[in-house]
Amino acid sequence: GSRRGRGGEIGELGLVKMADGEEDPAVFTSNSLPSDPRLLATVTNAYLGTRVYRDILHVNGVYNGAAGDTHRADIPSPLSVRMTVPGAGSLAETFTLNTRMGTFSHMLQAADYVATHQIYAHHSLVHLMAFSITIRRAARATQPITVQLQTPFMPESQDLDLNQGPDFQGAHYIYGKTRVPEVEGGPRPTVHMLWTPVPQSLTLHGEEREQSWEFLTAVAESEEEVKRSYSEGLALIAAGSLHSSHTRAWAALWGGCCLDLDGPLPLRQALYGCLYYLLSAIPPRGSPAFLFHGISPGGLSNGTRGEDYWGHVFWDQDTWMFPNILLFYPEAARAILEYRIRTLEGALRNAQEQGYEGAKFPWESAATGREVCPEEIYGAQEIHITGDVLMAFEQYYCTTQDQKLFREDGGWKLVGAVAQYWCSRMVWSEEEQCYHIRGVMPPDEYHYRVDNSVYTNAVAQRSLNFAADVARDFLIPVPEEWVDCAKKVKVPFDAEKKYHPEYDGYSPGEPVKQADVVLLGFPLMHPMSSEVRRNDLEMYEPVTELAGPAMTWSMFAVGWLELKEVQRAQSQLNKCFSNITEPFKIWVENSDGSGAVNFLTGMGGFLQAVLFGYTGFRITRSSLRFDPAFPHDVNKLKVTGVSYFGNKLTFTITKEELRIEVTSSPQDPRAPPLEAVLEESGQQFPLREGQSVSFPTAAGWIQRSSTETF
Repeated sequence: GSRRGRGGEIGELGLVKMADGEEDPAVFTSNSLPSDPRLLATVTNAYLGTRVYRDILHVNGVYNGAAGDTHRADIPSPLSVRMTVPGAGSLAETFTLNTRMGTFSHMLQAADYVATHQIYAHHSLVHLMAFSITIRRAARATQPITVQLQTPFMPESQDLDLNQGPDFQGAHYIYGKTRVPEVEGGPRPTVHMLWTPVPQSLTLHGEEREQSWEFLTAVAESEEEVKRSYSEGLALIAAGSLHSSHTRAWAALWGGCCLDLDGPLPLRQALYGCLYYLLSAIPPRGSPAFLFHGISPGGLSNGTRGEDYWGHVFWDQDTWMFPNILLFYPEAARAILEYRIRTLEGALRNAQEQGYEGAKFPWESAATGREVCPEEIYGAQEIHITGDVLMAFEQYYCTTQDQKLFREDGGWKLVGAVAQYWCSRMVWSEEEQCYHIRGVMPPDEYHYRVDNSVYTNAVAQRSLNFAADVARDFLIPVPEEWVDCAKKVKVPFDAEKKYHPEYDGYSPGEPVKQADVVLLGFPLMHPMSSEVRRNDLEMYEPVTELAGPAMTWSMFAVGWLELKEVQRAQSQLNKCFSNITEPFKIWVENSDGSGAVNFLTGMGGFLQAVLFGYTGFRITRSSLRFDPAFPHDVNKLKVTGVSYFGNKLTFTITKEELRIEVTSSPQDPRAPPLEAVLEESGQQFPLREGQSVSFPTAAGWIQRSSTETF
């Protein structure tokens, strides 16, 4: 659908009321399925996930295999059911992913009836997945209607030692442990599963107009939890509200965050697709039901052995996905940081094994925080990940001021351990009178064993500065070493050509695999003039691998938007569309279709291009800055649900006017109110709950009000 749509009216929930005959950008429909099964839609919540029609599902944090072999454990999926009608060749068939409702459906339409198959991972009851079959006949028809259900389901798994338990409330029951722990003596999680048996066919009899059959699958790590969840699901089925309780949870999720614009339909569809897949991966509000184990590049639907990085967690989570989640759902962002805090022990061991102090986060992380990358070189050299993890902590700290995470919940220990690692990883160069970080692989993985990767050194410097800032906030003495290392670490710069070489000895024109130096401008916000920023973009854009990973071009787009070169930005962002597959907007890592699928990393980058690029949002220590710029074919951008210091804000931006509305404020009476400040004039606008302010579109920032008004 490359038809340009008129922007519909943006309604209350951020839902778009469609003008007549206009496509809803959040609903993806097709008459056929993609020929490559990897490109089928996924239904996941933060705990369970599968790809529709696939015979396996995965559970967050359940891995099998030792170290470099550890991968998401394959669990047989009772949801892998296909609905067919025998001998009905002329049926109209549609497949729909409705991202507003978090539901995939398959519809068969005959002259006298409609059969609908719906599949979903329940969004608030995360231990449940479900599907339903509904047959509805036309008015006068009376003959029985039968649909066949084909399922390849077998209750066995190569990754789990499965046992059969007694049936429970009509459900079959299996349970078992993973076969091989990640580290010797490490945990081997148990999986318990209950599911409604699936018959081979279902019939609507002559006297009935319509009937629905609901099938539940419950998965948990204890017998008690799986039975509780299954019973809860049965109670909702009895009340007729299993699916509606799920869609209500999705409506609330979209209500609290939305990114919509008056612009080209493919762009709007891409944004809804990216948000749907990313929101599917985060823990729902107030769900203490399980420990969250982070987000892998291909999400929960993927990550079996040999595919999609085996379900491991990389910097993809902290650098590419996290900022979008943070801006809308700080509680989910906190859960991501808690995963890093829980794996700190593993990170301390990683550093120790390599002969350094402090904590070195693994390039690939699974359950323990020990390095699980199958090839040694990445774990040994691609050390920027440790700074990337800390940058997520810094962004969280600057937008929430949640001191409890740092003081009581382990955050400060992690911050200190990262600072210690960077200090121990630096060596003093007598010749250059500065610190070097030697023998690393930068984000650009075409190069390795290089000295002073500009990105790695800049992110290390940022880690150390943040650690010192937090120490001062908490009145903890700042180790002199942190300050010294931050001040004196080499950040390569070519004063003659006025650009940043990727590492010592980089020569202009050398091919680069992916966004690397351009990340200095954003997200690192490393201080530089706009001339240098431009030179970096111009130097690296032509030498960056065109078929490289999908998140690259969005960062070039952000750079050009910063410089107000909106058309250049747009041509970069347009490259991303070759990574989006039809009909369900599944992203592939590389534009030739190779690499990870359902590539959340690319989606995260794309969302940042709009959420931080078009708006100019920048998270700083004292404010949330804005400086909008967007291309000619976008007339209006509406960002609903931006969280800042416990407030929820809605931004409506056109080329002429910027409107900010505070939709909710913290309940704490001591919390200082917010104000917007314009950069040029210094004009201040108090921001109060239930009110909105508007002014001509310009650069400025939002901060805590300095003038207390009582």
